[in-house]
Amino acid sequence: MTRVIHDSGDGVQKEALDLVSSDVNFPKGHFPDYRIGPNNQIIDPEETHEVVPLKEIVAKETQQLLEQHKRLSVRDLKEKFEKGLSGATKLSEEAKRREAASLDRQVLLKKLRDVLDTLKGRVAGRNRDDAEEAISLVEALAVQLTQREGELIYEKAEVKKLANFLKQATEDARKVAEEERALALAEIEKARVSIEKVEKALQVHDSASSSREKEEIEELKKEVREARRIKMLHQPSKVMDMEFELKALRNLISEKTQLCNQLKKELAMIKRLEEDSSNLFELEGSDTLGSQLRIIPRVDGAPSIANCPIQWYRVISGGTRDLISGATKLTYAPEPFDVGRLLQAEIVLNADKIIVQTDGAIENAAGLERYVDSLMKRTDIEFNVVVTQMNGKDYSSSSVHVFHIGKLRIKLRKGWSTKARETYSTTMKLCGSRGGGNAAARAVFWQARKGLSYTLAFETDRDRNAAIMLARKFASNCNVSLTGPGDQGT
Repeated sequence: MTRVIHDSGDGVQKEALDLVSSDVNFPKGHFPDYRIGPNNQIIDPEETHEVVPLKEIVAKETQQLLEQHKRLSVRDLKEKFEKGLSGATKLSEEAKRREAASLDRQVLLKKLRDVLDTLKGRVAGRNRDDAEEAISLVEALAVQLTQREGELIYEKAEVKKLANFLKQATEDARKVAEEERALALAEIEKARVSIEKVEKALQVHDSASSSREKEEIEELKKEVREARRIKMLHQPSKVMDMEFELKALRNLISEKTQLCNQLKKELAMIKRLEEDSSNLFELEGSDTLGSQLRIIPRVDGAPSIANCPIQWYRVISGGTRDLISGATKLTYAPEPFDVGRLLQAEIVLNADKIIVQTDGAIENAAGLERYVDSLMKRTDIEFNVVVTQMNGKDYSSSSVHVFHIGKLRIKLRKGWSTKARETYSTTMKLCGSRGGGNAAARAVFWQARKGLSYTLAFETDRDRNAAIMLARKFASNCNVSLTGPGDQGT
């Protein structure tokens, strides 16, 4: 048996209301009393205040800024534009918030319409009419929201334009401020230049006035001196004048006497030099290896021989002289080849030849023979040297080289790079440096082959003499006489 229960539809209506209340929160317990106005606009009777559109507010503020533009200074204009830019930024943010709110409203209206459609299908009679009326109100509200969204989009575009305009205006104001500042600095610079010109003119005027005053003072002094001279002429002063003249004559006679005495001394010295010209010069230095001989004047007032021709000789037994090629300077450093021989220097002075000679034969340095014998026991004999000249020209580098003396060859290297390496031959020459200088006692001349020669400076004179002696002994073992340029082998 089926039981029929009569239901008036209140349960369905209650269920529909529960569905609506779950998504929509009305401030009151019923639908708002909206009215449809012209152009399908929904009018809320409770909304008493009138909302001013954002576009009108922006236009009003822009008009105010344009009116104040002419009476504001550059700095105030810049500040106003910056404030307007910040206001436009705030308006843009507010428009974004309104756009987000409108999107939320669209979603809310869509949900509300769906609920009303569901409710309309479940109710009948008067409730159905109310549901249809509510649906029409929601649709009208959706149309109005769509219009408001269009206005918001348009206002947003206008706000962006205004923001760009204000930004450009701010940049223009900044440029104007910078231009005004540059003009002000230029005016200040012009004023400073003008002040400097005025100061210079004042200084010139002061200097000119001071120079004129000095000239006037000098003229006054001259006039005073002239007046004094005229006054002295009119007074008897012959005795005083004679005393001054006698004093001047005494001074003149004294000066002439001193000059005559000096001339007599010079004449006597010249006569003495002419009578004995061989004793004008002498050799300075010891007669041993490692020393340096120098021609010096023996008496004061000896003539200068800096530009006179000089030649050094070795005196061999029997009085025969052997010319030392290249030794033409005031100084000469003996080498091992000079041991046991006298050294002479011939000076040509005013077509006369003056000869100076060592007191005795050149002696070997103490301990040099033992040093050479100890070096010969080594497998590698090397000396640290500095190249001072190459092919007669000054060497640019002053770095240390290694001079290797072997039993068959001589080698000059710098690090791992070999500068020269030659075996003993008749074209090789090795002797002491004959070019003079303060370091001649530590220097040697080495001709490796024709067209390649070096001047080497050793650390000590003992190393220099030992290197020459070792090289000549090794060359002699190879049947080669190793001497200097122009020397005769022994």
